[in-house]
Amino acid sequence: MIKELVISTRGTGLHEFTDRVQQFVARGELQEGLCTVFVRHTSCSLLIQENADPSARKDLERWLERHVPEDDPLYTHTSEGPDDMPAHIKAALTQTSLSIPIMEGRLALGTWQGIYLWEHRSRAHERRVVVHFA
Repeated sequence: MIKELVISTRGTGLHEFTDRVQQFVARGELQEGLCTVFVRHTSCSLLIQENADPSARKDLERWLERHVPEDDPLYTHTSEGPDDMPAHIKAALTQTSLSIPIMEGRLALGTWQGIYLWEHRSRAHERRVVVHFA
């Protein structure tokens, strides 16, 4: 089965959508298999990360900001704003797809794991994520 989800972001940061993927998997009634999640953009990424303590997400966001700043004078791709090239670099350093096993009809995530879209642009976006399982 395959489905496209639209994830509305409010700007830079981690946006959890674990429940939406799990609901889709549950409707498919597949007991075992593999779920693939793929983002169709070049300035955001996907991440499996802790979903219990928000400080872990904030620390990740700040760490990546320090390593890929917006004001690097060496960037030449600047026509879409100062956050565009850093967003592409951040997406290249992270992931555009995830593979998650399905066990007993559920995503085989750990207790504190969640699925996130990591928005690397500063303004709000509608991001398209394709979810497939078999």
